[in-house]
Amino acid sequence: MDFIAQERDRLLRSTTRVVGIVCALVSVIGIVCALAVPVVPLLGGLACIAIMIGGFLVFGWNGSIWWTALILVSGLAALALLLLGVDDAVRPVVASAVVPLAAGSVSAPLMAQRGHPVGLGLTIAAGAAVVVAMVWASGGILTMPVTGALLGWVLIAVVTIWISRSIPRVARRIYSIGTAHRAERQASETEAQRRQGARLLHDTVLATLTLLAHSGVGVSEQAMREQAAEDARLLRHLRLGATPQPQQSGDYSLTREEESPLGQTLESVKQRFGRMGLEVSWHGTGQVLLPSNVLDAFLLALGECLENVRRHAGVGEAHVTIVHDNEMVRAMVTDSGVGFDLTHVSAERLGFKESVVNRLREVGGDAKLFSAPGSGTTVVLEAPR
Repeated sequence: MDFIAQERDRLLRSTTRVVGIVCALVSVIGIVCALAVPVVPLLGGLACIAIMIGGFLVFGWNGSIWWTALILVSGLAALALLLLGVDDAVRPVVASAVVPLAAGSVSAPLMAQRGHPVGLGLTIAAGAAVVVAMVWASGGILTMPVTGALLGWVLIAVVTIWISRSIPRVARRIYSIGTAHRAERQASETEAQRRQGARLLHDTVLATLTLLAHSGVGVSEQAMREQAAEDARLLRHLRLGATPQPQQSGDYSLTREEESPLGQTLESVKQRFGRMGLEVSWHGTGQVLLPSNVLDAFLLALGECLENVRRHAGVGEAHVTIVHDNEMVRAMVTDSGVGFDLTHVSAERLGFKESVVNRLREVGGDAKLFSAPGSGTTVVLEAPR
């Protein structure tokens, strides 16, 4: 509010300066063009108007009561010299020429007297003196010079009252808008803090559940290193221009080749199950090239077999043997777990998804299951080359 009040006062002082100087110059032009004032009164009046203009220039920066008094005194002195220094016959003509000076220049300080009772009193007294002088010079109340002077003072007073009342209302509205903006910002900050707290709580609960799932030990350093290596390999493939082709949740093909090396892919499967607590021992062929569709079906079936070992066999180790010839690739997944009797378990409860077997058979492969109670389980997977 203080800043707005300061800007209001500065605006009023600047307006006073402009109005006062313009009206004074207009009166100077009218007086000179009338050619009715003798030289001595004319020079005295012009000198007083020059002092008045100088006072307006300083008043635009400093609205002190002394500059207001200088403006009013010099303006009244100019009117007195110009009106008293002529004959009665030409006095009404001079009165008409000094109307801008009396109505505008002398009344202009009225706009900048808010909060200055002494300056306001001096300005009103000067206005009364101007009206009396114009009535005397024009010879009547209802003359053009008197009407023009009164109209100028009324306009200045109306503008002053309008500005004085409008600016505080605008300031209150600006303050209310600022209050609403601050309230909205505080609400946004509170919401952001709430969401941050919710995320922190979520991360804390998730970390606690992770520790509980790992018996309070957490993820091992080796597992973290292996996962970081897998992530680095994925990023390297992406950087080299490979496009991920998701086949199912967690499985991606990241190679441009039509045929993929089976050895590298089996190693990733081994690492994945190793992180889940199942030790996988590989035997047999190290590198075999398979078409991408065959490789996807083969790895899907192999992953399903290892998942069944991890969940149902009751042991922490599985053996995978890879052999191949010119036509087929075979993988034998063997564990020494509890096993089961195939004749006592229905086909839909064997723990091997029918969709996985069907997909393997679609590419020309097959799956065979062998198990006995207490003797573990063996699954033979076949896929064409």
